[in-house]
Amino acid sequence: MKIKNLIMVFMALGMILSPVSAADWTVFHGNLQHTGFAEEPSDFSASTWYLQIGGVKSSPAIFNKVAYIGSIDGKLYAINLETGSVIWSYKTSGAIISSPAVLNGTVFVGSMDGYLYAIETDTGDLKWKFKTGNSIESSPAVTNDTVYVGSDDCRLYAVDIDNGSKEWEFYTGDAVKSSPAPVNGTVYVASSNGKIYAINENGEELWSYTTGDAVQSSPAFWNDTVYVGSDDGTLYALSAGDGSIVWRQSLGNRIRSSPAVDDEENSVFIGSDDGNITSLDTRTGKLKWSIRTGAAVRSTPAIFDSKIAVGSDDGTLYILNKYSGKEEWAYSPGYYLFNSPVSSSPVVYGKTVYFATENGYIYSLNSEKEEGPASVFGYYLAAIIIAVAGVILVVWKVISRRR
Repeated sequence: MKIKNLIMVFMALGMILSPVSAADWTVFHGNLQHTGFAEEPSDFSASTWYLQIGGVKSSPAIFNKVAYIGSIDGKLYAINLETGSVIWSYKTSGAIISSPAVLNGTVFVGSMDGYLYAIETDTGDLKWKFKTGNSIESSPAVTNDTVYVGSDDCRLYAVDIDNGSKEWEFYTGDAVKSSPAPVNGTVYVASSNGKIYAINENGEELWSYTTGDAVQSSPAFWNDTVYVGSDDGTLYALSAGDGSIVWRQSLGNRIRSSPAVDDEENSVFIGSDDGNITSLDTRTGKLKWSIRTGAAVRSTPAIFDSKIAVGSDDGTLYILNKYSGKEEWAYSPGYYLFNSPVSSSPVVYGKTVYFATENGYIYSLNSEKEEGPASVFGYYLAAIIIAVAGVILVVWKVISRRR
């Protein structure tokens, strides 16, 4: 009996002392509220690597050390996080801009062919697909029994998670590129008609709020407030209950980035087409800080520890101090000369940051050691330098002979 008790004590100690597993990032922006906050950092740290697939605007979803990401080549890829190797891929008939969502052994993703796909995570086999009336750029959100997704056919759809049958549809009047946030029985979503909607679980409108231009940004929900950006250049904070304005803040240019909310520091982070990454107070909209990158910021920030990770169309992934906005480090895989826009949103898993570029490369970075892989473009740059040096040498020899 004493031996049995001793074994139980050691097992309990082992559970207490063992590292906490990394928090999975199973839906666009980390959770159904779209806050972009990694709440459970762990000691998971994969090796740095890169992988080339087709062009990428989709953002990864992560479950059980596998990343799922769509590509412009029309494929959904399952990628081993530790090695960067492709486990399987599934081909659709259109480009995949939508970001996947994972639940109960199934990955859900929309395609520009107009279908919402449900695919087995283990095998990459199709479970079902649901046809909408136009391309799907919106990223699906999944609850226990329903998948919500917008379509360019001007509708938000609620689809049965098991068989792909339609539960209801809601017509907005213009394309729904924004990704829905289902919270507490209400779905918050925006439309290119400039409106932000709150829709109940029966597909009925509870309220709507009209901004000054199209809305492609996806809403984030925190503390009974809905945060969303508009092409009119304004970030809006709306009451989740009735859609009344809490505050609004002009950022000076179109907002295609989606807000990230730090519930520990009352901060909301957002990018804009003027190249700025901005931090505002969630309660008042007061500016905390703003830093400028070299091009538009359409990527959505990911929050982890005391940092945020966000991409820019200048081809750089920025790691910023979330309190001050100070750049802690940055990774430009194209060495500026070959940079490609980072419109895909980064995800954080343990001590590793994953992000993708529009030219089709996915990168794994060690955030603790501030390390990234040696990019293939480094070899291109070296070849150019050698070629230029060779030309200069030849020209110098020709000039020397003429003398």
